[in-house]
Parts: sequence; structure tokens; C-alpha cells
Amino acid sequence: MQKPSVGRIVHYVAYGTPGGEFPAGVCRAAIITELNPAGEMVLKSGSIKLAIVNPTGLFFSDWLTYSDQNKPGTWHWPEQVN
Repeated sequence: MQKPSVGRIVHYVAYGTPGGEFPAGVCRAAIITELNPAGEMVLKSGSIKLAIVNPTGLFFSDWLTYSDQNKPGTWHWPEQVN
């Protein structure tokens, strides 16, 4: 597992909009803005904050958890593309 640090790019999995204009489960580019103040990264707990880039602007998250299951409201490392 990679170790997160401030400034790294990750994917945020969007909740979507109530009207369906933007569907749930879509990955958005995000930049890590803060790590858990405990210092050590705990991937299963709320451990990072993000600046999320949406088509309509920026969103700043509260503490988020890691998930490799594309669960809305979580983050994960970008998939490898060949």
C-alpha cells in the first residue's frame, strides 16, 4: 500500500446529486490537503482531508476513509492505466 502525503493525487468516490445530474460512484480527482493529526496513517479510519475537483467547482471534505470498493464518500489510489 502506498503511503499518503499532503499534495498527492487520489480519487474521491462521489455521492452524486439528488436529481441525478451527477451519478453516485463516479471517481473525481482530489488532492490530499491534510493527514490525520495522529501522524501514522490508518487506512480504515477517517484519516485524510481532500480538495475534490468536480465538474462544477471545488469541494473540501471532512475526514474520509479509504476503500478499494468504490463506496461513495471514500477515497482510493488512482487505478493503473496502460
